[in-house]
Amino acid sequence: MTGRAPSNWDRLSVYELLSRNGYHVGHAGKWGVYLPWPKNVHFNVEDDGWHYRQIGDKLWHITEKNEADALRFLVTRPRDKPFFLNVAFFATHAKDSDARQYMPQNASMSLYENDTIPIPPTGTAEAWSKMPPFFTESNEGRTRWRARFKNFTLHQSMMKNYYRMATEVDSACGAILEELRRQDALNNTVIIFTTDNGNFHSEHGLADKWYPHQESIRVPLIVRDPRMKEEMRGTTNDAFTLNIDLAPTILGAAGIPPPEEYMGRDMAQLYLDPMAKEGWRTEFFYEHPVISKASYIPSSEALVRKDYKYMYWPDFDYEQLFDLVKDPGELEDIFNSTDAEVVAVRKEMKRRFEELKTLVRSDDLVTL
Repeated sequence: MTGRAPSNWDRLSVYELLSRNGYHVGHAGKWGVYLPWPKNVHFNVEDDGWHYRQIGDKLWHITEKNEADALRFLVTRPRDKPFFLNVAFFATHAKDSDARQYMPQNASMSLYENDTIPIPPTGTAEAWSKMPPFFTESNEGRTRWRARFKNFTLHQSMMKNYYRMATEVDSACGAILEELRRQDALNNTVIIFTTDNGNFHSEHGLADKWYPHQESIRVPLIVRDPRMKEEMRGTTNDAFTLNIDLAPTILGAAGIPPPEEYMGRDMAQLYLDPMAKEGWRTEFFYEHPVISKASYIPSSEALVRKDYKYMYWPDFDYEQLFDLVKDPGELEDIFNSTDAEVVAVRKEMKRRFEELKTLVRSDDLVTL
């Protein structure tokens, strides 16, 4: 991939900011942004795009390698400095070029062997038929569906291997937590577990990601923070948090003011300040660019709320509206409804969509 590093990289990167403020900074795993810039980190091991690889005299599984590198960082870090480590597991990403797609470690193969993985309620031919008309068999999400989920037997095989790889990540996280405990650092370390996207597992007749449906845009988020009061631990919170919140949250825990250009918010407010949720966001603007060409992966945009979602497909000037309360599977497009309530919602959401889209793409300094 060709391109240039952003000119403000060293001023806005959370890696750079932590490093300049005395942190020992590490990265282990997938980097995923293939531009030629130096990362000002003290420990950097990038692994991406493989499940098994011979390295020296050992055959490594990538999750095993991610775990080993994370532990090496923790063991070798200077104990007189605070630290930041991003462990970016490649799993459960498929190896797209391999027909097997998901290749767990041999020791995991007995897991889920006798289980039956449920087919999602929207993993049906009817749901696929309700996708916009430009979703054809050449759409990459559909192509990967055929490779992974086109029949029951294949779906079972793929999902069991997917869950095995997820369990391996869980085990690796346990080993990292145990090392922090061994170093007596666990209760002085903020731990954030999340991921970069959701995944279709045959919902809507698709595989992978890229689109504004719930399965694709909802991701796990678990925070373990020593500052959290005991009564808050183990509880859930349904507030809208976004990937743009991660950097200000990390910097906030380190006591470093975030750059004014950051659009996100410190998520710790949601469990440190009882009143924070009242002023928290109730909606967000989503966008994803076209990849290759519109017939392959079309661009998409959306305004997402708890009760409704407005979708816009720019390449085709195609609009959709879904009632997430009555239709959580996003199967019944009500954009053209003549019901007075729906008409009012549609009009207001389109107005707000355009307002947020203009803000996000402007040079204005905004917090979303």
